[in-house]
Amino acid sequence: MNIRSFWLLFFFTIGCLHTVTANAKIHDPRSINKDVVDFIHIEKKKRQMTVFYRDQSPKTYRVALGFSPLGHKESKGDGKTPEGVYTITYKNPESRFHRSLKLSYPAPEDWKRANRKGVHPGSDIMIHGLSERFAGVGKWHAIKDWTLGCIAVTNEEIEEIYRIAEVGTKVKISP
Repeated sequence: MNIRSFWLLFFFTIGCLHTVTANAKIHDPRSINKDVVDFIHIEKKKRQMTVFYRDQSPKTYRVALGFSPLGHKESKGDGKTPEGVYTITYKNPESRFHRSLKLSYPAPEDWKRANRKGVHPGSDIMIHGLSERFAGVGKWHAIKDWTLGCIAVTNEEIEEIYRIAEVGTKVKISP
C-alpha cells in the first residue's frame, strides 16, 4: 500500500467513525419524556380518573361509566364498569369513539367469577373518547353514565391521554 492509499483509507475511516458517532443516540437521562403516564386510577363513585405522571402533579378528568355502574362487571351486557387492576393492552387510533386504550379485562379472576355463574364476562373494556356523532357534546357527556362498561372522556382529553399512555400502563378501577 502506498502512502497516498494509506491516507485515503485513514481519512475515509475517520469520516465514517465521525458519521456513526454523530448520528448515534446516546442515552441522556435528562432527555427522558417526563410526560409519560405511570399509573391511572379510576374512582367510579366520584366519576373521576386521575392520571399520575413521572415528576409531575397528577391530572384529573371527569368520566362517564357503564350505564349501570354500581358493582363489579359480572357479565356481558350488564352495563357495569369492572373493578380491579388492569393494564393497557392496545392503543386504537381509529376507534369508533375517537381513540381508545384497551384494558386487560377480563383478567383470569374475572373469567373464574363468570364461569362460576355460567355467563360470559364481557370484553373490550376501554378508556375512550366520544363518537363522531356526539363529539360536540364535550364535557357534558359525563352528566349521565352511558357506555356499555367503558370509561369515557372528551375527545380532547383522550387525545392527551392517548399520546402519553403506553401499552403496559397499570389502571386501577375502584368502586
